[in-house]
Amino acid sequence: MIRTLGDPRRHVNDEIGHIRGLVLIRKMLAERGATQAELEECDAVIARCRRQLGELAVRAGAYAA
Repeated sequence: MIRTLGDPRRHVNDEIGHIRGLVLIRKMLAERGATQAELEECDAVIARCRRQLGELAVRAGAYAA
């Protein structure tokens, strides 16, 4: 299947990769002794990205229908 740049499913896949990267970075920060405030800031970014992923998934579902 060929996906175009406007295909919302591609954006879903991209956002999943982005979130995975953020989670790995958070883990690395925790292992290296980041402060609780730094980890909470990272958690907030991850939460925002997860909400964005949910919105993208809804659009992708509508696109596929």
